[in-house]
Order: sequence, then structure tokens, then C-alpha cells
Amino acid sequence: MKILLSSYVFSPSVGGIETVSALLAPEFVRAGHDVILVTTTKQDDGKSWPFEVHRNPTPAKFIELMRWCDVFYQNNISLNLAWPLLFVPRPWVISHSTWIDRLSLNGNLRSQLKRSLLKYGTNITISRVVADDISVTSTIAGNPYSDRVFQQIPGISRDHELVYLGRLVSDKGVDLLIQSLVDLRKLGLSPRLTIIGSGPAESGLRLMAANLGVEAQITFTGSKAPFEIARLLNTHLVMVVPSLWPEPFGIVVLEGLGSGCAVVAAKAGGLPEVLGPCGLLFEMGNRKALTQALHIMLTQPEMRQKFLEHAEQHLNQFKAATVASRYLQVFERAIHKAQSSC
Repeated sequence: MKILLSSYVFSPSVGGIETVSALLAPEFVRAGHDVILVTTTKQDDGKSWPFEVHRNPTPAKFIELMRWCDVFYQNNISLNLAWPLLFVPRPWVISHSTWIDRLSLNGNLRSQLKRSLLKYGTNITISRVVADDISVTSTIAGNPYSDRVFQQIPGISRDHELVYLGRLVSDKGVDLLIQSLVDLRKLGLSPRLTIIGSGPAESGLRLMAANLGVEAQITFTGSKAPFEIARLLNTHLVMVVPSLWPEPFGIVVLEGLGSGCAVVAAKAGGLPEVLGPCGLLFEMGNRKALTQALHIMLTQPEMRQKFLEHAEQHLNQFKAATVASRYLQVFERAIHKAQSSC
């Protein structure tokens, strides 16, 4: 197949869409297909990808690329990168990695237009909750994680307790996690917490830790490269995902499991699907429930081991090659359907 992949943002930008595109596209190539990626990210990353990357192609070039392809795949719907379909009809496959706001106080007309166009494409959703939200037929295929990076590393001592990985913004719930350290002290535990990531909430979180008297237990590492993150995760027992909003998926859960961490996560959005049988869930935003879950994980090593016994089998479905294979099956069906209707 000739696959034209639309990734609204791409490397060197950092985020979920960029990561998924960077994982899937090489797997499509390894499977013997031709791939060209288009993106609005202007900055060149200097990397040598096994496929062409066109950054902000001219309209004429975009039309040329659309004529070249057998299938047009959008990693998350983007109206700005969908317009060539008006002039060069091609099978249109859309994967949905986040929520599309509805027409309400939290939505807008652009989001409503996106929803109205979904029936003209073939849809892939990253979790059951996202599938239910878009209200059109879709194939569920969870996001891939980098299983070549996030794996257990022999010879590393797992001598740290808690770790958080992600952006430091208000809806990620890191403040709730810091507050739970105070509650754990009352239960006789003083675990160390490593916070990997950066963001606008960092200064406030540092101040909160100082005011609560738990700053000595916390290490802020800032942002790290993937292999550095994997090594850090391998030194920890428990990853905590305390999100205060319903995550559509939660790829950090897979990265933690792959690196040998048991996981405690908020029971909301797609997180329960991603975690599966490999950890504990707590009611989103409930400080007492989070503290109880952390206490169990920290005081019951046999429980942590039980969760991790399920990890290998659970993770198999999210390996990049496995997810890419599902996508390719969807592409082939979309092409066959288009040919049959001609």
C-alpha cells in the first residue's frame, strides 16, 4: 500500500500524536508498505526517518501526494490537513486519540463539523470510552508504546518507591499526589517520590511540597529523553497516574508497566482499559482513596508482584508492531470498500 499519513504535529514537537506517528509509520514501512508523512510542524528535527516527511507542503504538492496514495490516514482528525480529499477522493481513515468537544459551553462549531464528517471516513479509536464518545462505528486499537525503550533493564536496583511521569499541569493531579504523602506519613510511611516532567505548574508544586513539609521526599528531574526515563522507571516500585480529568488513554501506564513498575491510576476515562489487571484504580480526585491505594502497594510486595505477573501478556497487545498490524488491516478494508463501491 501507499500510505499518506497526516500527523498535524510531529517531531521535534513532543506529545501523544507525535509519539504515535513516530512509532506506527516505521512499522508500516517494516511491513513492506510505502509511507509519506505530512505535518504542520515546520521545524526540521534533523533525523533520518525511513519515510518521507513533508512539512507544510504547498497546496499543489499536497494534491500530488494525495494522488500518489492508496489510503489517506489521519492520526487525529485535522480539517486543515483534510481539504485535499475534496479534490482527490481517497479512502479516509481517522484515528481518534482524544475527545472531540461537543457543541456546548465546552465545544465549538469546528468540533461539530469534525463530528459530522466522521461518517465519511473509516474510524479507529484508542479506547472503548473514545469509541462511545464519537458515536460512529469504529475499530478499537489501543495506542502503541515504545517497547524497544520501555522494558526492564537487568542490573538496576529498584530502590525508589513512587514515580510520576508526565506534564506538570493542573489537570494531571500531581498536587493530589503530593498531598497524599502527608497522609501516608500519618500511616507511618515516608516514601520518596520522583516527578519526571516539566510544565507551568512546577513552581506551584515545589511551593506546595515545601509548605506541607514533604519537599525532602520529592525529586523533580525535569524533562528527560526516553531512554533516560526508562532507566529512571526501572529504579522505582510504583508509578502513580493521579489525573484529574478522564484521560482518553494514558500511554504512561504502558511505559511504567513495561519498565517493571506496578501502577496506581485514577479510575476515569481510558485509564482502566490501559491498566487492565496490572494495578490498582482509585476514584478520580479522591485523596483518601489514592492514599489507601498507595499504602497497599507500598506495604504489600506480594500484591505488586501479582499485578506484574499479568503485565507481559497485557502489554503484548500494545506493542508497536501489533498495533500497526491492526491499522494495516483497517487500511486494507477501507481500500477494498472504496474499490467495491466504484
